[in-house]
Amino acid sequence: MGLTLAAVGIVYGDIGTSPLYTLKTIFDPTHGLALTPANLLGVISLIFWGLTIIVSLKYVTLVLRADNRGEGGIMALMALALGSINKESRVYVALLMTGVFGAALFYGDSVITPAISVLSAIEGLEVATPTLKAYVVPLTITVLVMLYAVQRHGTAGIGRWFGPIMLVWFAVLAAMGVINIVKAPEILGAINPVHAFAFMNNNRLIAFVALGAIVLAFTGAEALYADMGHFGAKPIRAAWFFIAFPALALNYLGQGGLLLAHPEAISNPFYQQLGAWSIYPLVGLSTIATVIASQATISGTFSMTKQAMALGFLPRMRVLHTSESEIGQIYMPAVNWLQLAVVLLAVIGFGSSENLAAAYGIAVTATMLATTILTFFVIRYRWKMNLLLCWAATGFFLLIDITFFSANALKLFHGGWFPLMLGAVLFTLMLTWKRGRQLVFENLQKHAVPLEDFLESLFLSPPARVPGTSLFLRGASDGVPHAMLHNLSHNKVLHERVVFLTVDFADEPWVPVTSRIEIVPLGHECYQLNVHYGFKDEPDIPQVLGMCAELGLPFEMMETSFFIARQTVISTPGAGMMPWREHVFATMSRNARDAADYFRIPTNRVIELGTQVEI
Repeated sequence: MGLTLAAVGIVYGDIGTSPLYTLKTIFDPTHGLALTPANLLGVISLIFWGLTIIVSLKYVTLVLRADNRGEGGIMALMALALGSINKESRVYVALLMTGVFGAALFYGDSVITPAISVLSAIEGLEVATPTLKAYVVPLTITVLVMLYAVQRHGTAGIGRWFGPIMLVWFAVLAAMGVINIVKAPEILGAINPVHAFAFMNNNRLIAFVALGAIVLAFTGAEALYADMGHFGAKPIRAAWFFIAFPALALNYLGQGGLLLAHPEAISNPFYQQLGAWSIYPLVGLSTIATVIASQATISGTFSMTKQAMALGFLPRMRVLHTSESEIGQIYMPAVNWLQLAVVLLAVIGFGSSENLAAAYGIAVTATMLATTILTFFVIRYRWKMNLLLCWAATGFFLLIDITFFSANALKLFHGGWFPLMLGAVLFTLMLTWKRGRQLVFENLQKHAVPLEDFLESLFLSPPARVPGTSLFLRGASDGVPHAMLHNLSHNKVLHERVVFLTVDFADEPWVPVTSRIEIVPLGHECYQLNVHYGFKDEPDIPQVLGMCAELGLPFEMMETSFFIARQTVISTPGAGMMPWREHVFATMSRNARDAADYFRIPTNRVIELGTQVEI
């Protein structure tokens, strides 16, 4: 019950605040869709069955089964799909591109969610009195700046209130829906899917265009899957079927009933469901609900970035832990302030929730499409299910995703370019970093000296040994670390115990503690220490060294020196990447968080030695 309540607060904040702006956007005059009883019944029917098919069947029933050791999200799904395909296959590269582009578009979505949610909540003030219209954008900016400013304190304190507040929100949605359904019970006819088909058949092109706005009712469905690791599939399913789905269905039906009786309420149907007396309380509750929805998106961005770093798609960045008990609660200053800057640009540039709505759908539908494609490869090649069954299971959803994406593509020049541009920039940066690291690896391998051969020749005429332990960081197949070569060249000594540390991040979220460490003796008091992490594990080298004592290799931190090679990347003409990409990679590399900080190595025990790498 506790996890279900928490899931209501975190998982369903985004989709739970969609009723604020969905119907208003669908019947916006610029779309050319007339507000008639037949059209209204058709739209409400599409929303009802969309929630049933896309959210209930696709995400809650099918996609939640594709868990990567309990973890969800497009990065975890990509790792699952790639793990079931041969690396030499062309399909492997296509799946990699699909997953990375889906992840990049998630960032575009995570910028628009706080902007459109908070803006649409505060727009309720316009309904109360038009004179307050001028204050909507400044108030939205104030709320968003405060929200991002408190991120460094974490959500451990206020997070416990998210569930109860969102429970109140869904209860209010359901109550308002029931009140308006009672006043216009004929709206219940929208439950019959015939109205949806009739709407699509009678309106054709206009109905197709309207799909681009109808998809706003399903935004936040990706959060169901992304947050599976925090709550588990059962609480997320329970929260959807018993709380979120009934409340959303009732409210959309209620708004439809209101518009059947009072078509003039289309200017902002959400805030006119109970009359003038309720506007200010609803603005207050909506603002709190949208802040919670935004918080879930911000936390999701931090989590996604951390996964991308571990999988080698982004450079190391500073990660701060905001909770002593919840390992998943993190804060990333660089991501936080960059995201705030782009969110504020979106609020100021678009100016209203209707304008932002045009930008919203295209990122959401593209991510949904990527999820469906990756799911097919998981159920076919990992679960080994029958091909016909796989096509039936995902082909139906693929058709729906393509239809919604095509409808949103029509809004490309009306705001849809914004999340696509953000996604394209991040997609380029992620692939540039991945390719750049590969080029660095190839360069180091080209000049690598095999470690075993080097040690054998070194101890034929060994250098002077000094007390203490030296620990050298090295890649899985780097050969002799550059830092060791520099140390021997300049200092002419070797510590009495030498440890080569290799950290490996697996394509799975968690690596069991029992499989974390592997120690290989190399002779002459030299050891290879292999450490294995999942992409959601927290790298902590001092903790690992403490665990080594049980395996017969104790460490005394004040007698251990960590030697790290600081690589300076230099762009050179010839093979590799295009010159501008090489310069971008070199800039990213210079600004990446250093390894000592990332692995939590005490700074007073670190010795950095520089090395230049040409790409």
